[in-house]
Amino acid sequence: MKLVVAYIQPHKLHSVKEELFNAKIYKMSVTNALGCGQQKGYTEAYRGVAFEVNLLKKVRIEIAVNEEFVKPTIDAIIRGARTGEIGDGKILVLPLENVVRIRSGETGSDAIG
Repeated sequence: MKLVVAYIQPHKLHSVKEELFNAKIYKMSVTNALGCGQQKGYTEAYRGVAFEVNLLKKVRIEIAVNEEFVKPTIDAIIRGARTGEIGDGKILVLPLENVVRIRSGETGSDAIG
């Protein structure tokens, strides 16, 4: 069992969701996030005063998957999010020690579904 966490551009969320659905991956959690990386932000002026914006808007997607779905999940996220420019995002894959479905009490890979 793995937890796939992806940080992507907000405007790419719809295409990533479409690619995940095409890969038969339907369950996910999505949250808004702020972060900075190689993009390093940008400079804006407000009322004549310049300031640096270095925390940029991102979307965080979390998907718990069984081992056989790790590669299809990663491939679908890449297909949906890639533009070839700096700031496309990152994908992190973390091990899951255990998963429990609250409704039924199922544990492990059965709880992921």
